[in-house]
Amino acid sequence: MSAKFRGFSASARVRSLPSLAASVLLVGVAIVFAHPQSFAYAQDNAKNPIKIGLGMSLTGKLAANGKMSLLAMQIWEDDINAAGGLNGRPVKLVYYDDQSNPAQVPGIYAKLLDIDKVDLIVSGYASTQIAAAMPIAIERKKLLMGLAGTAINDEFHYPMYFAMVPNGPSTKPAFTHGFFKVAEAQTPKPQTIALAYADAEFGHNTCEGARENAKASGFKIVYDKNYPPATVDFAPIVRAIQAADPDLFVVCSYPLDTVGIIKAVHEIGYKPKMWGGAMVGLQSMALKAQLGPLLNGIVNFETWLPVKALRSPAALAFLEKYQARARASGDDAYAYFPVMGYADLQVLGQAIAATNSLKDDVLAAYMHKATFSTVVGEIAFGANGEWAEGRMLAAQFQNIKGNTVDDFRDLKTEVVVYPPDLKTGEVLYPYEKAIEK
Repeated sequence: MSAKFRGFSASARVRSLPSLAASVLLVGVAIVFAHPQSFAYAQDNAKNPIKIGLGMSLTGKLAANGKMSLLAMQIWEDDINAAGGLNGRPVKLVYYDDQSNPAQVPGIYAKLLDIDKVDLIVSGYASTQIAAAMPIAIERKKLLMGLAGTAINDEFHYPMYFAMVPNGPSTKPAFTHGFFKVAEAQTPKPQTIALAYADAEFGHNTCEGARENAKASGFKIVYDKNYPPATVDFAPIVRAIQAADPDLFVVCSYPLDTVGIIKAVHEIGYKPKMWGGAMVGLQSMALKAQLGPLLNGIVNFETWLPVKALRSPAALAFLEKYQARARASGDDAYAYFPVMGYADLQVLGQAIAATNSLKDDVLAAYMHKATFSTVVGEIAFGANGEWAEGRMLAAQFQNIKGNTVDDFRDLKTEVVVYPPDLKTGEVLYPYEKAIEK
């Protein structure tokens, strides 16, 4: 209220209100008739959602992580809409099942952009699917958020790509960095290592990083081979590695491969001094419960765990929502990876709100200079779209007795052994010690 208006007498203010209201009404009507398109646009914005399109692996070998990632994104969608949307508009996810098949991805994103007319796109889960989406994002000059992709932008150097994975600037070595740092600290120090990896985007990238780590740690590589993605019998591979007799064994695998390799190691009775590395799938509670005590002793990466330093109120609140929804839908209720899917859209949503824009180049420019507050902590991005600071964890499975979810409800059976400032316990070394407990 202006100072002049406050100076009127009470009776004058009362007499002034009808004429003031009439004036406001006349001005409003004049604006509507003078700018009918602006008025219609405002109404449309209130009704028409901001559409975010994606492909996601809901069937096939990537489905375990794909389904939990989509559920996390849907919770973000609900949270944003319950809070009034973004810049006065609701948000809507438009998605299709890519069937864990990279060949399906380009067609899905073409349909999203050409038929569904989505405003923005984000990737599905996994390096293979993100790599398949990158060419169309670049061709259409679309910003792309990549969920859990490794070194995707090392080749493209696309300025509108951003990664939701805690690799940091050293993208390829990050997944196995903790494994090697733990191994090189053992006494006596191990000397030799074997590398086995899936013949796919993730396998090649992470194994290239493992070679870099092996060189930096002073380990001699005595076995270094990939296997076809369709491999189901891993016994010959494990026997060949056993014959090479390395101290260490690093695996860069996808979920079904991970299960097959772990079972083969136990069936053959192979006991390296330490093994694990970059085995995707062990972030799924369903696979953890399936494997149970077979996991004991494995040292593997984790993108996030609710250890004390990372357990924020926002993360716990999200996990509570996620677990309730996942139990109702029959999805993996006790996985921790979904925090990444939620944070993925948190970053995009905060950029939209801050810039009041849906223009890909405007959002990308903002994202390169901003810091984002998410359920996995504060995130800033480097020049190539990777996290400016790496936060990958290495954890060892210990003292697992059974094959139920109850065996994994707390972190006593998954001990963080790297980095030092997040450690929750000590590594059991050699591996034989961990499986004998």
